[in-house]
Amino acid sequence: QVQLVESGGGLVQPGGSLRLSCTASGFIFSRYAMSWYRQAPGKERELVAAISSTGAGLKYADSVKGRFTISRDNAKHTVLLQMNSLNPEDTAVYYCAKGSSSTTNGPFGSWGQGTQVTVSS
Repeated sequence: QVQLVESGGGLVQPGGSLRLSCTASGFIFSRYAMSWYRQAPGKERELVAAISSTGAGLKYADSVKGRFTISRDNAKHTVLLQMNSLNPEDTAVYYCAKGSSSTTNGPFGSWGQGTQVTVSS
């Protein structure tokens, strides 16, 4: 059974940084693309970043390009999201999700429970 567990969220001031982690189990991690989604109050869940199974293919939402970096460690079954220059618009619950193939094209499903990120002064 697919299990995804996010961690690393918290409260941070505007301009600050956080690193989110997602630990995966229940499938052959190295064969699948992974992604991060977020959902803010009153908004739809949106794709933030995606990474191919090997880590060679990357995809980012325009709103986070240049600020966020997705990476993975297949040996540790972990995907990371480094978030820099955070602003209040980044406040959301962040979820990691498993891809249906090795590429970043999606679809993504099997979301974790989420971790709250709050950017506020």
